[in-house]
Amino acid sequence: MTNKIEVSWKGQMLFESVTDEGSVLIDADEAVGGQGKGLRPKKMMLTSLAGCTAMDVTSLLKKMRAEVDGFKVLVEANLTDEHPKYYDKVHVTYQFFGSDFKKDKIEKSVNLSVERYCGVFEMFRQFSDISHEIVYINQ
Repeated sequence: MTNKIEVSWKGQMLFESVTDEGSVLIDADEAVGGQGKGLRPKKMMLTSLAGCTAMDVTSLLKKMRAEVDGFKVLVEANLTDEHPKYYDKVHVTYQFFGSDFKKDKIEKSVNLSVERYCGVFEMFRQFSDISHEIVYINQ
């Protein structure tokens, strides 16, 4: 399968990325001419990672009948100091909110996403030390 996008310049450092599914604005930091009107490219990578694994986990939890009251994915990444700057260490935290957790099914869902289904997770493995953890928050 081939994926295609189109990125168009909108002035200064602002660009619009368009796909069949929708569009997103991309902008640079204000220090280099950005206007704060869009996501930074590297942070979009982290957003893609979180979104990919979150969709996997949500789908798997539903199939396993292990739904929770709430769910968040937090990503923290270390950006190298020298150019080309990239994320050399990434940590993904899965936060589950509720009171009656089916922990075995939740952990299975997360592990299936991390090890098998999330292609973005696999891409990050190619250039970073990536880790994850699961946190349960009783409400």
